Amino acid sequence: MAKIIETHNIKKVYKMGDNIVNALQSVSINIDKGEYVAFMGPSGSGKSTLMNIVGCLDSPTDGTYMLNNQMVSEMTENELAQVRNKEIGFVFQTFNLLPRASALENVALPLIYAGYGKSERNEIAMAALESVSLADRFHHKPNELSGGQRQRVAIARALVNDPSIILADEPTGNLDSKTSSDIMGLFQELHDKGNTIIMVTHEDDIAHYAHRIVRLRDGLIESDSRNENVHRRPSEVAATR
Repeated sequence: MAKIIETHNIKKVYKMGDNIVNALQSVSINIDKGEYVAFMGPSGSGKSTLMNIVGCLDSPTDGTYMLNNQMVSEMTENELAQVRNKEIGFVFQTFNLLPRASALENVALPLIYAGYGKSERNEIAMAALESVSLADRFHHKPNELSGGQRQRVAIARALVNDPSIILADEPTGNLDSKTSSDIMGLFQELHDKGNTIIMVTHEDDIAHYAHRIVRLRDGLIESDSRNENVHRRPSEVAATR
């Protein structure tokens, strides 16, 4: 399987006044195309810093990062912005939707930066909403949607540019347990279709939807192992009985 992410001895140092924080210390990790990986760890472990570097939202202090055989650690700000828009789809805990825009307009937003015309944007965005079973709510604004529906809009927005990777940062953090299960079921469907998914979570139950779990502690990889007990949706479990 082709590698989509390769980091070698990634380090990240933050200076906060007189204090120096070693957020990441020599992290090397390879992720193949089509993998479903969870980054886990307690607060301060470095999981979010690693996610930000993988998502091209931050740059390492030292080390190298290659995404789809492109040397990210040598890119300019404009090149990084293009990679973020075309290669990576982001799903955030707080949804990050524009409050005055409709679901369709929120999903179509990345396509504006990609240079699509309005009719083509709307067509592609509607198809993305259909893929998350929300086409019937395309004209609704975020405050007219439930938390789970808002997260589905955010996932549709992440998918709209057909990215190489979907990065999900605590995607169920603001959702109740049933809605969380529904959203994780949707991620399973996306993975089944061949999408590469990387998720950050501090919840062990959520991490076990992934097929590989990378645990971080104190800026280092503590363990990196296959998940032999992948959670399945209740409907799938019932079908096997």
